[in-house]
Amino acid sequence: MEHDRRVTRTWVLHPDIKSDKDRRAAKPALEEAVALAAALPDLEVVGKTLVPLPRPQPGRLFGSGKVDELAQLFKANEIELVMIDGPVTPVQQRNLEKDWNVKILDRTGLILEIFSDRAATREGVLQVEMAALSYQRTRLVRAWTHLERQRGGLGFVGGPGETQIEADRRAIDEQLVRLKRQLEKVVKTRTLHRAARAKVPYPIVALVGYTNAGKSTIFNRLTGADVMAKDMLFATLDPTMRAVKLANGVDVILSDTVGFISDLPTELVAAFRATLEEVLAANLILHVRDISHAATEEQAEDVRTI
Repeated sequence: MEHDRRVTRTWVLHPDIKSDKDRRAAKPALEEAVALAAALPDLEVVGKTLVPLPRPQPGRLFGSGKVDELAQLFKANEIELVMIDGPVTPVQQRNLEKDWNVKILDRTGLILEIFSDRAATREGVLQVEMAALSYQRTRLVRAWTHLERQRGGLGFVGGPGETQIEADRRAIDEQLVRLKRQLEKVVKTRTLHRAARAKVPYPIVALVGYTNAGKSTIFNRLTGADVMAKDMLFATLDPTMRAVKLANGVDVILSDTVGFISDLPTELVAAFRATLEEVLAANLILHVRDISHAATEEQAEDVRTI
């Protein structure tokens, strides 16, 4: 039953690494990280902290004083999961989990979890599975907790103090080969569908933009569709297409796509393949922006870069 579902008490950290000349504005980055965590079911974001950092420490990311300070904070607030907005090495993760007695999730792991939760099409599911395996290949595989058992997650959000089991790379590589073959079949079908659409004399208009910029809301208003449109990052994952007649009487095919995001992990680039293919096949690309957002210019640049 819904009221019996247990939530995981979560704290979000954004390391503002001063030595990183290309780092994002710290406060908007922290708010985006909180929104990412809030997009995942069964996580309760209890608090957030911006951590200025001259440079990352190889063993624990943060200095010993900050590690001790945060340990007290997490214990006082009964935190179970700490989401670190940035890359965390397996060594850093293992050490921090031991020091803080919590589970650590980095930015890549969190986005993969969200993608797993949202993927609806066969292609989307396969792409997320491949991205997750590529991510796991260089890390340790953890046992699942109540969070995964409830919603079938990817297994990155494990319990504190669990035994870390090294991934069997050969098994992962074999699974990647199988998934790639399955994905090739699905992509072939998509290509055939695109070829069929090319015979229809309607131009294709692709909506692109940063995640949560309002693409699905515009799509729904223009088409009368009911694509998931929430004030939530990655509310849309799989591309959706609808025919629509414009005010001037012209018929077009409108394509709603997954939103882009800054610092997109390399493991996730392939998961955007369906969106990128739909965008490249479009006759017109409409860039949707939320100009009320504090980082609207940076978001626009991220979209253009991808």
